[in-house]
Amino acid sequence: MKFSCEKAVLQSAVTTAGRVVAAKSSIQALEGVLIEAERDSLNLSGYNLETGIVTKVSADIKEDGAIVLSARLFGEILRRMPDDVVAIHTDNCSVHIQCGPTSFDIMGSSDEDFPDLPCVNEGKSLTVTQGDLRAMISQTIFAVSDNESRPIHTGALFETDGENLTMVAVDGYRLALRREKLLNQDGTDELSFVVPGAALNEVEKICSDCDEAVTVTLGERHITFETGETLLVARRLEGEFLNYRQTIPQNNAIVLAAEAADLQRSIDRASLIINDKLKSPLRCKFEDGSLSITSKTAIGSAFDRCPITGDGKGLEIGFNNRFLMEAIKAAPASRVRLELNTATSPCLVLPQEGEKNNFLYMVLPVRLRAAE
Repeated sequence: MKFSCEKAVLQSAVTTAGRVVAAKSSIQALEGVLIEAERDSLNLSGYNLETGIVTKVSADIKEDGAIVLSARLFGEILRRMPDDVVAIHTDNCSVHIQCGPTSFDIMGSSDEDFPDLPCVNEGKSLTVTQGDLRAMISQTIFAVSDNESRPIHTGALFETDGENLTMVAVDGYRLALRREKLLNQDGTDELSFVVPGAALNEVEKICSDCDEAVTVTLGERHITFETGETLLVARRLEGEFLNYRQTIPQNNAIVLAAEAADLQRSIDRASLIINDKLKSPLRCKFEDGSLSITSKTAIGSAFDRCPITGDGKGLEIGFNNRFLMEAIKAAPASRVRLELNTATSPCLVLPQEGEKNNFLYMVLPVRLRAAE
């Protein structure tokens, strides 16, 4: 194999493919990036047997071929090389890397040692913009469960109705839901599938905040996300996802509104005396026109007041400070609606009435003790 490529282009491709490379594996090839030179393009692949990424870049290919290089070492070599054209030549598993006056000779592995990535050639697909998908992931991923006893909830549910894509994450303490319009609104296919949270973290990184399309293709056991010259393939999670619609309370007696930034600041200040060793719920009292937030630990106590619109009827309810903060922070709106009912029922964070109804966050309360 013999080719040359701009250093910045090659380095970016190695970084992208290397995101899913196994840090340590009994299969040495899984710690590397597969480089395949063919015609006028260069394919770079990373795979950890759960998630794979393939990205294509332009290169001057003089001889076709393939080899596996350590993702860590190759990435560090490229990072330290001067900004110039990188020339690579292989002789069996010996690799010569030249860039300006700098050169390296390292050993690679045979491409035959690299496992084949799953192929999803046929299947139902949906299309959404990169910006929308990236926002949906970033604004729900925090609620994906890390409890392996319910593997299905370690991923996020994707649902389509032909016009919209809905993404839902739950972890037993909260629920995050985001909805956006599909680009291919053909109104035909209704899809439902669960994507692992680890794969979604990588999808978020390969997406930009732009209007270019991402095509999601659903296979029998795997799913692909394709955007531009990069394709990510991941194993689907199988099982019965929570019937989230039945868990969302309806007709809540208390409906309030507040500035999201004001809520974040109040929660942040009241949380200063709470840490991993000294845990305490936030005691929230919703009154007419104001929300009082109190916390108390061995360090001391904290109090803050946030203006709200509406009458909370004196409802006093406890929340985990991090869970409440993440829900408010994730909401893609400057002003949010809060719906509550009793001290033991969930709090809903929603868009204001009349605004685009594209998100819902639900946070379960924490039981308060009289001394708290």
